Amino acid sequence: MPVNLRNRSLLSLVHHSERDLHFLLDLSRDLKRAKYAGTGSRRLEGRNIALVFEKTSTRTRCAFEVAAHDEGAHVTYIDPVSSQIGHKESMKDTARVLGRMYDAIEYRGASQDVVEELAEFAGVPVFNGLTDEFHPTQMLADVLTMTEHCAKPLQEIAFAFVGDGRNNVANSLLLVGAKLGMDVRIGAPRALWPSEDHVAMCRDFAAGSGARLTVTDDPVEAVRDADFVHTDVWVSMGEPIETWAERVALLLPFQVNKELLAATGNPRVRFMHCLPAVHDTRTVVGARIAEQYPELANGVEVTDDVFESEANIAFDQAENRMHTIKAVLVAALG
Repeated sequence: MPVNLRNRSLLSLVHHSERDLHFLLDLSRDLKRAKYAGTGSRRLEGRNIALVFEKTSTRTRCAFEVAAHDEGAHVTYIDPVSSQIGHKESMKDTARVLGRMYDAIEYRGASQDVVEELAEFAGVPVFNGLTDEFHPTQMLADVLTMTEHCAKPLQEIAFAFVGDGRNNVANSLLLVGAKLGMDVRIGAPRALWPSEDHVAMCRDFAAGSGARLTVTDDPVEAVRDADFVHTDVWVSMGEPIETWAERVALLLPFQVNKELLAATGNPRVRFMHCLPAVHDTRTVVGARIAEQYPELANGVEVTDDVFESEANIAFDQAENRMHTIKAVLVAALG
């Protein structure tokens, strides 16, 4: 049966089928080729999209704005201080207002419940730009990037996430890999494993797709024979600085360094990161961490020598956020 994603929200990928995901990935490739060839068409002419950001962003904001502009749509950026959201107006009421003015809404914030509420009451498609639980647009970009750097069929690609296995990137990688029949490994300390409920849901999806899912506290086991090694920051936006002491103690064995990449046994292994990455001391955060933890002066979740190596394809991921977000917009509104 043909895929129809018109007027569909994108909240977590939980309710998107394997067929839906392949359609979005194929459309992303087509739109990327068209942009490079200069043959794109403005499929969203006259559309208006609200971008609601309760958490700051570089890639998500720019990707939505450029994707919408390329296709002829207009966007309104609403940051945490330029609206009444949460101050004088609930998200439910905000949804009912924005849904009357805009054709779609993007939301980036903390709680998954908030983006679900927005979708329930807006009456227009809602796209999750990031919540604490899920990061679906990043997953589409990640899978597109993996297919561009590995000639294997999707079902034969093996990838590992090492770090905080409870965060939105780890949750979403486990989910998208389970949906698409891939070989997915989560390497994390037991205290930072994904929730049992989330793993159980992903195993149910894997039973239908043929995916292989591994959750382990051994970083070497996690990365063995992997085609791609992913990681993310150890302390997420909004978490207190005091969290660092506990995370460093738990996660130092899961740092992506040359030794861990070598443990894959794959000379063509590639490193992936959703960015921003704490890989040197040239940022305020990086300098502060290195001052407190000298052992992390060469990088935190990833060392600078890995980040600056040819193995790093994080900037390909960053570009692909734009192409995959464009596919989401075109599929829903075009």
